[in-house]
Amino acid sequence: MSTETITVLISTVSMLLAFAGAFGWMIHRMDAGNAELKADLGSRIDRLGTRVDNLAGELVEVKIAVARIEGTPRHLITGR
Repeated sequence: MSTETITVLISTVSMLLAFAGAFGWMIHRMDAGNAELKADLGSRIDRLGTRVDNLAGELVEVKIAVARIEGTPRHLITGR
């Protein structure tokens, strides 16, 4: 083999190894970013669930108050 052939082969192999390494690094970074995003999204969903539960409780209180306002008037019960 000539020197030029060996040089071309070595440079091609090194470029392929560099490309594979860069691709592996990119996949690793994306996995780390996705795990971070998943944790953040999970905490936000938990807080949103708490807010929805609180809102549901307040809605029940409002419905009761409206029913009392719109309901029939209470009559005094007279003793006999």
